[in-house]
Amino acid sequence: MTHSIDVLKRAALLTVLLLAGTFSASYAQLGVGRPVGQTIVDGIIAKIDNQIVLRSDLETIMAQEKARAEGKPLPPDMQCRVLQSLALNKLLLAKAETDSVVVEDSQVKGELDRRMNYFAQQIGSEKKLEEYYNKPIKQLKEDLRPQVKEQLIQQKMQEQISGKVTVTPREVRQFFNRIPKDSLPYYSTEVEVGQIIKFAKVNTTAKQAAQAKLNDLRARILAGESFETLAKQFSEDPGSGAQGGYLGFFGRKELVPEYEAAALRLEPGGLSPVVESQFGFHLIQLIERKGDKYSTRHILIKPTTGSTDVNEAAKELTTLRRRILADSITFAKAAKDNSDDKQSGANGGLLQNREDGSSYLPLDKLDPAIFFTIDTMKVGHVTPPMPYRTDDGKDAMRIIWLKSNTPPHQANFKDDYQKLAQAALSEKKNKALDEWFEKNRGSVFIEVDPQYSGCKLLNTVN
Repeated sequence: MTHSIDVLKRAALLTVLLLAGTFSASYAQLGVGRPVGQTIVDGIIAKIDNQIVLRSDLETIMAQEKARAEGKPLPPDMQCRVLQSLALNKLLLAKAETDSVVVEDSQVKGELDRRMNYFAQQIGSEKKLEEYYNKPIKQLKEDLRPQVKEQLIQQKMQEQISGKVTVTPREVRQFFNRIPKDSLPYYSTEVEVGQIIKFAKVNTTAKQAAQAKLNDLRARILAGESFETLAKQFSEDPGSGAQGGYLGFFGRKELVPEYEAAALRLEPGGLSPVVESQFGFHLIQLIERKGDKYSTRHILIKPTTGSTDVNEAAKELTTLRRRILADSITFAKAAKDNSDDKQSGANGGLLQNREDGSSYLPLDKLDPAIFFTIDTMKVGHVTPPMPYRTDDGKDAMRIIWLKSNTPPHQANFKDDYQKLAQAALSEKKNKALDEWFEKNRGSVFIEVDPQYSGCKLLNTVN
């Protein structure tokens, strides 16, 4: 690359391609709006074995890059960079098929759930997301499933190729020294924020009430009332309730174990007893089986939590906070061992920047609830327990820790070592991918639309 800092842009591009889901259908599925008035004429612009790159794939990403540039001109070779990355991804898929590289259905489901939770949070709720796209969450997931599966396979192939690549402090220093002084990025105020979340535990009385309600509905269904009608009226699953409880077809291990076990014990048309899972209590009806897949409908009732339940969570966090402030346990260990939010807990409680995977969060992009909480906090301070509602509507309490607060500055080696190390690592991994592409491109059939011959698609990106 001409300048080392370009690796930051390329790393971001690969993140978009592999993590955010930037294929042609993803405008509606991922909440990315196509620019008003833009018409995309589709067609195949590249073939890599039985994998294809569509013109809409390229145009979608270019539209996103233009939006991200906020009016600034894109590099003249950006289209070729994007096309090269798309071709690399398709080659990864082609070789994965040859090498029998697969991902588990449970991993695909987990990634789909994560994305839907994120977009529901961005738009306000699952219900608003469904209203915006006029589709139930279930259908949005099904539409997105093929793309997500492809992206996870690409990630797995990338991990096999460059997963063991590391950088030394000396290499990071050399990377930094190669960046022209006038090209050093300027960082706005950034913070590192940690959280420990404890869900409000549902008490026995609330559980019994939910079970009693479902048992009453079960009796009404057995007496002849319509399952679908009651599901539309009473189910607290926003995704399936409006569809009469219909969930569609799933394979084994794609739904929570308690639900699957109860469903597979039924004959078509059969009605389960009340089943408890992490989501609440279910009444399940098996519709049909097709090979290893089965379709069901359900009615979900979620036990309500009360102030007593929330207070118990607050007491646990108060005890943890006291230990953290007394230095008898670090915040990171407390989060890993105790937080009910497994994603941030595994990261020592630190929230992750979705754009680059680091723990540094631009102040102007923080969730307002966190922004106003840390606005007057000193570095190292841990808040008392505060009420919190999770993305899926669970009542909880949490404590927040301000680990660091970095004022606006131009990148330097001391303060930004972590970012520079990540960029240097990305550059080294990109080089490994380029070498792999160079080595393997001759083992597959590649054809490119003459219109894009100027991109020299068969050449490794420099």
